[in-house]
Amino acid sequence: VKCWGDPAAGGDARCVQEQLRNVQQIQATSAAFAAIRHDGSVITWGDERRGGDCSSVQEHLHDVQQIQCTSGAFAALRGDGRVYTWGDGARGGDCSSVQQQLRDVQQIQSSLSAFAAVRRDGSVITWGDAVRGGDSSQVQSDLRDVQQIQASGAAFAALRGDGKVVTWGDSARGGDSSLVRGQLVKVQQIQASTSAFAALRADGVIIAWGAPDCGGHFRNAGPSDTFVSDFSRV
Repeated sequence: VKCWGDPAAGGDARCVQEQLRNVQQIQATSAAFAAIRHDGSVITWGDERRGGDCSSVQEHLHDVQQIQCTSGAFAALRGDGRVYTWGDGARGGDCSSVQQQLRDVQQIQSSLSAFAAVRRDGSVITWGDAVRGGDSSQVQSDLRDVQQIQASGAAFAALRGDGKVVTWGDSARGGDSSLVRGQLVKVQQIQASTSAFAALRADGVIIAWGAPDCGGHFRNAGPSDTFVSDFSRV
């Protein structure tokens, strides 16, 4: 691994350079890096406040399969389905309130300052900035049989096995899908921009919601309109 740029933001890895061998994956917050090595161990460097120091959880960072990041924290998913976090606590670096629930995790997604984990039973655990998706309590009863989660910068969208979609987080950035809820059926895939979501249905129709200037609807549409396109006819 070779680094360059602002030394204070991870551009200088000389302190861990000898350990950066057999690296399989790298992730980054706004000012730090985390590398997964072939043996499942993790090496970090950069701003300690933004995830550059993982010493508080180092003993748990083995057999790591995946790392996700917010702008200031990392979350590592191990092969046994356990999750460990470090970095800015306000941006997801502190998962102590849900640590015991973070078992049998299969997937992690992140907004700019919150994480969402999908467990094997299809339930979802969230933590971090409540406004940006760290609090899913308002929709918790709907978060069942979740197959996939996507994230904008401040909200999450979960796709269930029955093709329905559940959203939470900043309403202006895709966390509120109430205007299109009736159209979000038989959804097969979801993608996200920084502040909006788009869902592809089985019939080829795309439903979008969120910030208008980030893809939430047509540029020339009214503020209450949604982006609905039938790509099955293209």
